[in-house]
Amino acid sequence: MRPFFRKVIYLCLFLVFALGLFVTWFVGGFPGLPGPTLKRIAVADWQPRDSAGEFVFKNKLWILGGWKTNPPELLQDVWNSVDGVKWNLVQAKLPFHYTDLPMSIVFKDRIWVMGGTTLSDPANPATNTVWNSEDGVNWNKVQQSAAWSPRTATPIVELNGRLWILGGLEWVNGKQTLKNDVWSSVDGINWVKATEHAAWTPRAFHGAIAYQGKLWVLGGGSYTPDYVALNDVWNSEDGVNWTKVADAPWHGRIWFSTAVYNGYMWMIGGWSKETLNRNGIWYSADGLNWKRLVLSNTWRARHEQSTYVYDGKIILAGGHADPLTNEVWELNVPSYWLAIDRLADKIIPWR
Repeated sequence: MRPFFRKVIYLCLFLVFALGLFVTWFVGGFPGLPGPTLKRIAVADWQPRDSAGEFVFKNKLWILGGWKTNPPELLQDVWNSVDGVKWNLVQAKLPFHYTDLPMSIVFKDRIWVMGGTTLSDPANPATNTVWNSEDGVNWNKVQQSAAWSPRTATPIVELNGRLWILGGLEWVNGKQTLKNDVWSSVDGINWVKATEHAAWTPRAFHGAIAYQGKLWVLGGGSYTPDYVALNDVWNSEDGVNWTKVADAPWHGRIWFSTAVYNGYMWMIGGWSKETLNRNGIWYSADGLNWKRLVLSNTWRARHEQSTYVYDGKIILAGGHADPLTNEVWELNVPSYWLAIDRLADKIIPWR
């Protein structure tokens, strides 16, 4: 055999061998390449809690209020942190006590807190009062009674310069009513009803995000008196016209977290009657195709944790992990890993 042809054969064999190694690495989840990590970074100084207000404001993580047990009590403190490890007490007692499942968000360089429930006023367990603050210490009651009804377990998001409120649990005159109304505001004070009844079923304890120029509603349902746990995914460009995207592969649940991180939507934890707490961490680029992060099994299942996207990571604080906890966890999923993972799914969809 001539030397030239021998070299060609050796080169072909080498390429086949290298391709085999690459495919094995590809299918095997890219071993050796720094991938996702999930680790506990702190046990915070604040009391264990769930259902708190949470937001990122002035380059700090903030946690506000929430619910604790033994005895049941709604907390009214405010804490912040630059790294999720060391927490500073900003305010020991807020001027309002509707601090269980409130809506909290940063909008127009202010913290906004509205809605929520209380244990201090049995005749008025939920509220539609709106508060804001420029520093987390000095609070302004900017609206005693918003146009939307008193409610709790309601998500709030910002899209196109407007705040959006989507459904939730109305609680008026001792009667609880699940809602599927949609409201928006350009200033947090003047509210416009986009629709009284969105296409998705009335619900509370659900997730909502602003993603790819649309409003998204995920899962949720009801805890009492009738338990309902949904896994549907909807979106809308205007809050009026809604499209059902999917029934997600994750089980129906309430009390979970949602986030937009590294170009994907994320659904984390939650609770269902069948399994109680859940530890699943799911992600999707389109709301239709979802994947469960393998790291989901490396932390204790929990619900109603506070969730932040901060410094290139997802920070998960507190929540009910049976029992309540004040742990702080850090999830880091590199964007290049997500890109390779997405490419791998397109090339080898059965992997």
